[in-house]
Amino acid sequence: MIRRWGPWIALGAVVVVALAVVLWPRHDSSPAARAASLEQELKCPECDGLSVADSQAPTSRAIRADIKARIAAGQSDAEIREAYVRLYGSQILLAPQSSGISLLVWVLPVVGLALGATGVAFVLVRNRRTPRLHATEADETLVERAREASP
Repeated sequence: MIRRWGPWIALGAVVVVALAVVLWPRHDSSPAARAASLEQELKCPECDGLSVADSQAPTSRAIRADIKARIAAGQSDAEIREAYVRLYGSQILLAPQSSGISLLVWVLPVVGLALGATGVAFVLVRNRRTPRLHATEADETLVERAREASP
């Protein structure tokens, strides 16, 4: 039993540990860490698909300075995000909102992957249950004759 399920259990453990490492929240509440996190969450208004942290556009540099000033003024991360959403609209956020059609766009690929993995697992289990054919004595005799005939 362990021989059969051991590799699958090990693979499951590796996947769980990898997901835990990736998804485990990091709580660094220093002003620099908060600013860096917010800069990664906001999209550059001038660039195509770059975050404020990755862009060198003048607007992004101004937003980075403004984020630091807002943190120094005591605003929370949520307040800062909301201020930029009011100013630029929800498209300023790189992460999806947790409601409506944007949530559906992010959830559907995950559901598709889960269904695909379930289908693959189902096929693998079904194929393991398929009885294996064993060689008959006639088959063994044919193989033995073929070996004797070959030089």
